[in-house]
Amino acid sequence: QVPVVESGGDSVQAGGSLRLSCTVSDYRSFMGWFRQEPGKEREGVAAIFRNTGVTVYAETVKGRFTISQGPHDNVRSTVWLQMTALKPEDTGMYYCAVGTSLSLDSRYYSHWGQGTQVTVSS
Repeated sequence: QVPVVESGGDSVQAGGSLRLSCTVSDYRSFMGWFRQEPGKEREGVAAIFRNTGVTVYAETVKGRFTISQGPHDNVRSTVWLQMTALKPEDTGMYYCAVGTSLSLDSRYYSHWGQGTQVTVSS
């Protein structure tokens, strides 16, 4: 099992910003952020191929969220999710995951963190 640790979730007002952080304890090429509300399916939000920096985003967050990465080393992999212009519909548990492809499909991800809660109030 690969430990994946997220942090940065909080409660904010609509229009606010948050930055989520995710760390994995070795080098991983494909990392992504997902979110889930109770009773709903997990939704891919953003993903990055760390070797090239290529990213993909869900249409619902394009232009508002940015996924970025920390320095390349063999000790750890760090990615951030900068979220701006937050909306109440962005509320959910946000999960970081390690995968095998640049994709927003959760089936390509095999290692998941425990999640960090984001709540956006109107």
